[in-house]
Amino acid sequence: MTVRWTQVATSIVAAIGMLAAGGAAAADPALERAAAAMRVDDLKTVRYTGDGVGWTFGQAFEPGGAWPKVRLNPWTRTIDYRTGAMRDEHVLTRAEATGGGGYPHTAPQRNDQFLHGTHAWNQAAAGPAPGPRFIMERYHALWTTPYGVMRAALRNDAKVATRVVGGRNVTTVAFTDPGRFRAVATLDEGRVVRVDSRLPEPNFGETDVVTRYDGWRDFGGFAFPTRITQTAGGYPTLDLTIRDVVPNPPVDIALPDAVRTATERVTADKVADGVWFIAGGSHNSVAIEMKDHLILVEAPLNDGRTLPVLEQVKKLAPGKPIRYVINSHAHFDHAGGVRAAVGDGATLITDQRGKAYFERVLATRGTIAPDHLTKSGRKAKVVGVNGRHVLSDGTRTVEILRMEDSNHSDAMLMVYLPKERLLVEADAFTPGPPNAPPPAQVNPLNANLVENLAKFGRPIDRILPLHGRVVPLADLYTAVGAKPPN
Repeated sequence: MTVRWTQVATSIVAAIGMLAAGGAAAADPALERAAAAMRVDDLKTVRYTGDGVGWTFGQAFEPGGAWPKVRLNPWTRTIDYRTGAMRDEHVLTRAEATGGGGYPHTAPQRNDQFLHGTHAWNQAAAGPAPGPRFIMERYHALWTTPYGVMRAALRNDAKVATRVVGGRNVTTVAFTDPGRFRAVATLDEGRVVRVDSRLPEPNFGETDVVTRYDGWRDFGGFAFPTRITQTAGGYPTLDLTIRDVVPNPPVDIALPDAVRTATERVTADKVADGVWFIAGGSHNSVAIEMKDHLILVEAPLNDGRTLPVLEQVKKLAPGKPIRYVINSHAHFDHAGGVRAAVGDGATLITDQRGKAYFERVLATRGTIAPDHLTKSGRKAKVVGVNGRHVLSDGTRTVEILRMEDSNHSDAMLMVYLPKERLLVEADAFTPGPPNAPPPAQVNPLNANLVENLAKFGRPIDRILPLHGRVVPLADLYTAVGAKPPN
């Protein structure tokens, strides 16, 4: 099943084509002078390296809280402005124990992330892993760099103004990159010192980003900042010290065939009467049929994933609406499709600690690239779970339970089907490949799930994880080096 990235991809292609052609309309003379002074046209490619700290956007321990901190040692970005391509190479470790992101607490982890025009991907051990959900944020990251934002301003009929900040005259350059982001770049003495931008975001609808560029120095005839700081959604996301800048290095960021031809797949495997495991991608969902409606456990990633999931689930029980969507936790990869489900008419069920947060973000409407919720005009209905919540139609019972004492999120829910003896959970246990040996060190999230199940004390035959494959309960206990309960 293909997804709705097509319209976004087409508009980005058009924008990049305009860039290559030099823009469709004459730019403001003041902007052209500023770009010439910066030598914007002369910088075709650039590579810069630094270190510092970052914060994992969308992986807060508390719904609505600050993003968890990570250490970046080193951090390298390579850009080809001619093709709209970018490679980020990160070596990172956690800097705090709580929150999501899947990063190790001690051993460093390398992340290689790519953008090429209309395609985004990460480099995994098995090869390129397509990431359509990253296109918007990486496109925004590339075209809000100091030289990128000037190129974007030139091709988008930017408006130039002068104002006084701290007793100094500064120049502002304001523009909209249609369907992608709005930005105001501030120039001081001919250098971009700040970019205030707003872009579409699947969880928030839209989010504000503030990027500051300080400590400008000359590198091979081009001025470049030596400190980059950023906030997104009101919290810090980046604080980098740039150690080295290489202007116009040879760059060849090729688009892998596996990424170019990737489409969104949605599969539905029946695991019990009226229960389906919805997979086919990096994030799973579970559909549960009730007497006169359906329940969807998890609406992940964004409209591009969840809308095809909703379409597939409705085919499983024709005529029955999806009345409820249960969210496991508020991390952006697991909640990014909630807006789509709510826009489709579903009531959101989430942990009580996240109820006010979801009510706030679901009230936001997108104006840059309106999403399914915005277009629907619907107002969200949110139910909070305070420990335990039961849905029943007299035949089937669905228990929704808070997971206690997780360092991943303080508002985690799991779902239990007592008749079928099935457990649905997210991130607490992601099964490895079949016949893989147990991990050398016990994952604390696995151990926490075992502790929660011991308190719960109910019989479970299989786990339906929201990452990975369906497995018997014994696989969890093997992972923690213990025997399952009788």
